[in-house]
Amino acid sequence: MTTKPQYRYAIGDRVAERPKTHGIYTRHADVRQRIAQYRKQRYGTVVDIKTKLINSNRKMKVLVIQWDNLKTPTEHAKMRICPISEIDKLSMNTLVPGE
Repeated sequence: MTTKPQYRYAIGDRVAERPKTHGIYTRHADVRQRIAQYRKQRYGTVVDIKTKLINSNRKMKVLVIQWDNLKTPTEHAKMRICPISEIDKLSMNTLVPGE
């Protein structure tokens, strides 16, 4: 059974990382500060779309994204990315208690 992709991407599309649905809790302020640097929302541009071969000859499309704050592009699964136009709606639906 195949599923219809939620979003279709093309080279040059502006995208954002989907909001994270998990939280990490701690009492220590220094640990919270270290965690906070990895919790920032990232924005970037799709520079390539690759097909990777994963276990048992299954193919998966990945997006190569040039993030605004990084020098080199990185590969990401399509399910972790959303169009910038959808980020506000997804953020409202993603609740992280305590943040």
